[in-house]
Amino acid sequence: MTSVRRERDDRHPGAGNTRARYRRILRFAAWHLAVTWWYELFLPRIGLASIAKRTRPRRMKRFARRFHVLAVDLGGLMIKVGQYMSSRLDVLPPELTSELEGLQDEVPPVPFAQIRALAEAELGVPLERAFVAVDETPIAAASLGQVHRARLSPTDAAETGLTNVVLKVQRPGIGAIVDVDLAALRKIGGWLTHVRLVSDRADMPALVEEFAITSLEEIDYLNEAANSERFAADFADDDRVGVPAVVWERTTRRVLTLEDVTAIKVTDTEALLAAGIDPADVAPVFAAVMFDQLFLNAFFHADPHPGNIFVTPAPPGPNGRTWKLTFIDFGMMGEVPASMRGSLRKVLIAAATRDGKGLVNAFRDVGVLVPSADTVELERAMTELFARFGGVGFAELREIDPREFRDFALQFGEVVRSLPFQLPENFLLVIRSMSLTSGVASALYPAFNIWDSIEPYGAQLVRDEGGNVARDFARDAVEIARIAWRLPRRLDDLATRIEDGSVALSNPDLERRVARLESAARQAVSALVFGALLVAGVVLRADDAVLGTVLMAVSVVPLLHALFAGRRSR
Repeated sequence: MTSVRRERDDRHPGAGNTRARYRRILRFAAWHLAVTWWYELFLPRIGLASIAKRTRPRRMKRFARRFHVLAVDLGGLMIKVGQYMSSRLDVLPPELTSELEGLQDEVPPVPFAQIRALAEAELGVPLERAFVAVDETPIAAASLGQVHRARLSPTDAAETGLTNVVLKVQRPGIGAIVDVDLAALRKIGGWLTHVRLVSDRADMPALVEEFAITSLEEIDYLNEAANSERFAADFADDDRVGVPAVVWERTTRRVLTLEDVTAIKVTDTEALLAAGIDPADVAPVFAAVMFDQLFLNAFFHADPHPGNIFVTPAPPGPNGRTWKLTFIDFGMMGEVPASMRGSLRKVLIAAATRDGKGLVNAFRDVGVLVPSADTVELERAMTELFARFGGVGFAELREIDPREFRDFALQFGEVVRSLPFQLPENFLLVIRSMSLTSGVASALYPAFNIWDSIEPYGAQLVRDEGGNVARDFARDAVEIARIAWRLPRRLDDLATRIEDGSVALSNPDLERRVARLESAARQAVSALVFGALLVAGVVLRADDAVLGTVLMAVSVVPLLHALFAGRRSR
């Protein structure tokens, strides 16, 4: 989707001078990159690292405030960039994230006259004919669109089964704004490829393109409607999740009409308690639903901030729950590719089993670590991390003596910083989704322990992987047996060639050495076959007692050969 393909009315006077907008974004980035280079790279090289360290919090806060002003003033994708930074509590300093938190909601609304004009142009009829009523006061004003309540006509209500709906309309001119913002971000991404500190850890042009694809999909409401229906199908038989129905007759690329599912905002603990819903019960269900999306469905909501999730009272279900989680805004969705799915499952299994070495290996498989990285010290750090803080909830973490965290950081901080971490493509939305999931769950219940939600998935995946391991062992046993069957014949062929003179011999002891080599090879192969058959039998016995027992019994034959074949040859 490019500006050439967009309709002409996508650009309007309110979008401003696009060239000035482009230059303003680049000036902002260039200045702060220069400041960062001066403090974080140049001063440490001349022995003034203490100045950089002392001024860092103040500089981060000043940068965040200036970016906040820029984002609110320009709107568009700058809001999205700020929202993403505000959600990265795990890697960005609080001086930055706290200043940008307001960008989640702080977007000025567009005058209703402009919304009306765009909606009527898209639907092809006056708004009064499309709806019985439309509330001119928006219930939500986001960086890319605006939402108003509306009521369908009796005819449309009879066809759809819905009366109260929400009308989501693109911000006028947003297509042109997105084009300019992406052009500026691509330029900045190109600059960052020349900064080794960044380029060693992330392919910035690839990440910008990933962000571009997501942004362009987000302003295509037909795509959002399709995502909504796919998400609903994934949870069709799940009483934990609700999804608004799409009114396709009143939906276009820039106008989306959905069932009005407004309920209690997920982090509004006072309203939840007033409705008889314990926020502590909501947190683990929310985390479990998000894990289902990531690790089972491989299609997940990539923007699960509190404004996009409601807790909806519902009739009691089989487990007695009297509410469900209703998701909205499916413009930013992520899909876990098959190549990453297995690696993410390994991450989950390692986290659930507190396996530091396994977690590092899983990071390598995902692509977070460069394959050639020496990770011995990182494995030790992860093992120590699990030992100290692995089973601790967020509230308990706050009660731990800060000196413990400081000691851990001093012990392993340099190890982590020195390793070649990188941010792989297709991983940006996974990180965002997990970060927001953690934030919402801890806001609902400060004592929430993420491990309690991870462990059931890890246990199930361990069971699933057990079957895969059994199949792998069985396949390896067959392959080893095939090699064992062919190897003696090849050695016999070699001995025959030596006997008939087709191989020149200069050492009279070679024939005896070849015989010993053949015997040793037979013993080694027999030992390999014994081990493969025994392990395969043990693993398979849990699911197939007969086959497992047979394999274990048969393994005795190569064991006996490995033990006694060498004695006969002496």
